[in-house]
Amino acid sequence: MRLLLMSDTHVPLRAKQLPEELLTQVARADVVIHAGDWVDTATLDLLEARSRRLIGVYGNNDNKAAPPLRARLPEVAYAELGGVRFGVVHETGVARGREARCAARFPELDVLVFGHSHIPWDSVAEERLRLLNPGSPTDRRRQPHCTYMTAEVSAGRLTGVELHRLPPRR
Repeated sequence: MRLLLMSDTHVPLRAKQLPEELLTQVARADVVIHAGDWVDTATLDLLEARSRRLIGVYGNNDNKAAPPLRARLPEVAYAELGGVRFGVVHETGVARGREARCAARFPELDVLVFGHSHIPWDSVAEERLRLLNPGSPTDRRRQPHCTYMTAEVSAGRLTGVELHRLPPRR
């Protein structure tokens, strides 16, 4: 099972549209996971239409910019994909202590996908909980590149986690 992970798309505030490379990956993925800060309902509608399965949550900017998103999306989402227990949330707090804090908050999960910081993150908490932040495909902030992640779920395991850099916007 092929996964596509993204967060913090901020369309149309930070970009007019999602990058074409990302939309190509949406079509290839079995499951698309979005960890919040969509900012507009059009992006949610687009990903729902183009995805085989979409799992998403709302972020802090979704409350301000697009209240209808909060009505359509949960704060935390849970899914079992191929025997791997996933959670999705927008914010996890400051980087310091993140692993212990998330392991305590989500003891039942194997993988937690989060966003908010726009900083890619891949770590393991307490030798069991994988923490993944795909960064942002549209707003790199202080990062060198806009990013997203892909991964595979096979035989009850998460494998092939890869961070993808997007070319600079013109």
